[in-house]
Amino acid sequence: MKSARQNVILEIIASNDIETQNQLMQALSARGVSSTQATLSRDIKELRLVKELSPSGRYRYAPASHDETGEHSERLRKIFKESVVSCDTAMNIIVIKTLPGLAMAASSALDGMDIPALVGSVAGDDTAFLAMRDVRSAESFCEEIKKLF
Repeated sequence: MKSARQNVILEIIASNDIETQNQLMQALSARGVSSTQATLSRDIKELRLVKELSPSGRYRYAPASHDETGEHSERLRKIFKESVVSCDTAMNIIVIKTLPGLAMAASSALDGMDIPALVGSVAGDDTAFLAMRDVRSAESFCEEIKKLF
């Protein structure tokens, strides 16, 4: 079932400019595939979907390119650096604000880096929450992020 659903997702994004998870969920539903937002979010992560700029000037989901790991990692770092507009902490949580539609890309970039103090991340459209191991780690890492912009 999971594999079939993920194949349908890939078919949908190959033939349509899908900007949001809600649009993707509606497209799945139109094809008779039901899904929750949480399941869809996991599918997007497992399929390594990213948002890219379409020819129409809008962002859409697309499969990540199959570059070599080093090149891919460098591209994610560049996306992170160019997409983040602000960073702040709330105890051991870092709140990152990005340009619209790029929080998932920024969060993916961080997840792909070897950051021992980073426990995990959750991303929406323009906001990402990073759970750090402790308050000091959060404050220190947020200062590093601020140096990028």
